[in-house]
Amino acid sequence: MAKSKLVKANEKIAEKVVGGYRKIEDGVVGGYKKIEEGAVGGFTKMSDSFVDQFLTKDGESVEDAKKRLAAEKKMREEKRGGTK
Repeated sequence: MAKSKLVKANEKIAEKVVGGYRKIEDGVVGGYKKIEEGAVGGFTKMSDSFVDQFLTKDGESVEDAKKRLAAEKKMREEKRGGTK
């Protein structure tokens, strides 16, 4: 009898500990994801703004300019032999 009470008490403690850990983990991961999304979103806005102001040609969208720049970069790399 005493052993089963100890086992039950131990299981309850384990459930509480695991539940607490999961709450902390979810909070940390959620916070990290928010920070990451903010940083990536801010960089993307800044990048799009730069491309729009300085690298687009007449009537070209930001997306089209990025595709053109990526294609030009690929061509330059192929000419150099595939190195960065």
